[in-house]
Amino acid sequence: MRTVRQMLQGKAPLISISSTATVYEALALMSRHDVGALVVLDDGRLAGMFSERDYARKVILLGKTSKQLAVSAIMTPRVLCVGLDDSVEACMTLMTEKHVRHLPVLEGSTVVGLVSIGDVVKALLHEQQFVITQLERYITA
Repeated sequence: MRTVRQMLQGKAPLISISSTATVYEALALMSRHDVGALVVLDDGRLAGMFSERDYARKVILLGKTSKQLAVSAIMTPRVLCVGLDDSVEACMTLMTEKHVRHLPVLEGSTVVGLVSIGDVVKALLHEQQFVITQLERYITA
Protein backbone atom coordinates (compact mmCIF):
# COMPACT_ATOMS: atom_id res chain seq x y z
CA MET A 1 0.00 0.00 0.00
CA ARG A 2 1.55 3.29 -1.14
CA THR A 3 1.77 6.28 1.15
CA VAL A 4 1.61 10.02 0.66
CA ARG A 5 5.38 10.12 1.22
CA GLN A 6 5.85 7.85 -1.80
CA MET A 7 3.44 9.91 -3.91
CA LEU A 8 5.46 13.06 -3.21
CA GLN A 9 8.71 11.49 -4.41
CA GLY A 10 9.64 12.95 -7.76
CA LYS A 11 6.98 15.65 -7.68
CA ALA A 12 7.88 19.27 -8.31
CA PRO A 13 8.47 21.43 -5.22
CA LEU A 14 5.48 22.91 -3.42
CA ILE A 15 4.12 26.08 -4.99
CA SER A 16 2.54 28.53 -2.57
CA ILE A 17 1.35 32.10 -2.31
CA SER A 18 0.64 34.58 0.47
CA SER A 19 -2.93 35.47 1.40
CA THR A 20 -2.06 39.15 0.80
CA ALA A 21 -1.14 38.56 -2.86
CA THR A 22 -3.70 39.53 -5.47
CA VAL A 23 -5.88 36.95 -7.14
CA TYR A 24 -4.27 38.03 -10.42
CA GLU A 25 -0.82 37.16 -9.05
CA ALA A 26 -2.12 33.79 -7.91
CA LEU A 27 -3.62 33.05 -11.33
CA ALA A 28 -0.38 34.06 -13.05
CA LEU A 29 1.61 31.76 -10.75
CA MET A 30 -0.80 28.89 -11.40
CA SER A 31 -0.53 29.45 -15.15
CA ARG A 32 3.27 29.62 -15.03
CA HIS A 33 3.46 26.27 -13.21
CA ASP A 34 0.44 24.68 -14.94
CA VAL A 35 -1.34 23.84 -11.68
CA GLY A 36 -4.96 24.17 -10.62
CA ALA A 37 -4.44 25.14 -6.99
CA LEU A 38 -1.99 26.81 -4.63
CA VAL A 39 -1.30 26.35 -0.97
CA VAL A 40 -1.72 29.68 0.83
CA LEU A 41 1.04 30.22 3.40
CA ASP A 42 1.44 33.16 5.76
CA ASP A 43 4.70 33.25 7.70
CA GLY A 44 5.26 29.60 6.78
CA ARG A 45 1.89 28.53 8.23
CA LEU A 46 -1.02 27.07 6.30
CA ALA A 47 -3.66 29.79 5.84
CA GLY A 48 -5.78 28.07 3.21
CA MET A 49 -6.02 26.90 -0.38
CA PHE A 50 -6.65 28.88 -3.54
CA SER A 51 -8.00 27.04 -6.57
CA GLU A 52 -9.46 27.68 -9.98
CA ARG A 53 -12.80 26.76 -8.42
CA ASP A 54 -12.45 29.56 -5.84
CA TYR A 55 -11.76 32.03 -8.63
CA ALA A 56 -14.58 30.83 -10.88
CA ARG A 57 -17.19 30.88 -8.13
CA LYS A 58 -16.24 33.94 -6.09
CA VAL A 59 -14.62 36.78 -8.04
CA ILE A 60 -17.43 37.71 -10.40
CA LEU A 61 -20.04 37.04 -7.72
CA LEU A 62 -18.34 39.64 -5.50
CA GLY A 63 -18.32 42.16 -8.36
CA LYS A 64 -14.52 42.48 -8.12
CA THR A 65 -11.61 42.06 -10.46
CA SER A 66 -8.67 39.76 -9.93
CA LYS A 67 -6.18 42.66 -9.84
CA GLN A 68 -7.90 44.38 -6.91
CA LEU A 69 -8.88 41.38 -4.82
CA ALA A 70 -6.60 39.68 -2.27
CA VAL A 71 -6.30 35.90 -2.23
CA SER A 72 -7.55 35.96 1.37
CA ALA A 73 -10.95 37.24 0.19
CA ILE A 74 -11.75 34.14 -1.84
CA MET A 75 -9.43 31.34 -0.67
CA THR A 76 -10.75 28.33 1.19
CA PRO A 77 -9.54 28.93 4.76
CA ARG A 78 -10.51 25.59 6.35
CA VAL A 79 -8.46 22.94 4.64
CA LEU A 80 -8.40 19.17 5.00
CA CYS A 81 -4.84 17.84 5.25
CA VAL A 82 -3.03 14.52 5.25
CA GLY A 83 0.25 13.31 6.70
CA LEU A 84 3.23 11.67 5.04
CA ASP A 85 2.32 8.21 6.34
CA ASP A 86 -1.34 8.30 5.25
CA SER A 87 -2.27 5.81 2.55
CA VAL A 88 -3.30 6.56 -1.01
CA GLU A 89 -6.63 4.88 -0.23
CA ALA A 90 -7.19 7.20 2.75
CA CYS A 91 -6.59 10.20 0.47
CA MET A 92 -9.05 8.90 -2.11
CA THR A 93 -11.68 8.30 0.55
CA LEU A 94 -11.23 11.78 2.03
CA MET A 95 -11.29 13.47 -1.38
CA THR A 96 -14.39 11.55 -2.46
CA GLU A 97 -16.36 12.06 0.76
CA LYS A 98 -15.49 15.75 1.17
CA HIS A 99 -15.50 16.70 -2.55
CA VAL A 100 -12.00 18.16 -2.57
CA ARG A 101 -9.36 17.86 -5.27
CA HIS A 102 -6.24 18.89 -3.36
CA LEU A 103 -4.82 17.92 0.03
CA PRO A 104 -1.91 19.74 1.64
CA VAL A 105 0.55 17.35 3.27
CA LEU A 106 1.70 18.20 6.78
CA GLU A 107 4.72 17.07 8.73
CA GLY A 108 3.90 18.37 12.18
CA SER A 109 2.57 21.85 11.43
CA THR A 110 4.74 22.37 8.35
CA VAL A 111 3.31 21.99 4.85
CA VAL A 112 5.70 19.73 2.94
CA GLY A 113 3.70 19.03 -0.19
CA LEU A 114 0.39 18.87 -1.97
CA VAL A 115 -1.37 15.88 -3.49
CA SER A 116 -4.04 16.22 -6.14
CA ILE A 117 -6.78 13.88 -7.23
CA GLY A 118 -4.61 13.20 -10.30
CA ASP A 119 -1.72 12.09 -8.09
CA VAL A 120 -4.03 9.74 -6.18
CA VAL A 121 -5.56 8.22 -9.31
CA LYS A 122 -2.10 7.72 -10.82
CA ALA A 123 -0.89 5.97 -7.64
CA LEU A 124 -3.96 3.72 -7.51
CA LEU A 125 -3.52 2.75 -11.17
CA HIS A 126 0.13 1.96 -10.50
CA GLU A 127 -0.84 -0.30 -7.59
CA GLN A 128 -3.50 -2.07 -9.66
CA GLN A 129 -1.05 -2.67 -12.51
CA PHE A 130 1.44 -4.16 -10.04
CA VAL A 131 -1.21 -6.56 -8.72
CA ILE A 132 -2.24 -7.56 -12.25
CA THR A 133 1.38 -8.24 -13.20
CA GLN A 134 1.91 -10.37 -10.09
CA LEU A 135 -1.26 -12.37 -10.77
CA GLU A 136 -0.26 -12.94 -14.40
CA ARG A 137 3.14 -14.23 -13.27
CA TYR A 138 1.48 -16.54 -10.75
CA ILE A 139 -0.94 -17.94 -13.32
CA THR A 140 1.74 -18.56 -15.95
CA ALA A 141 4.26 -20.06 -13.53
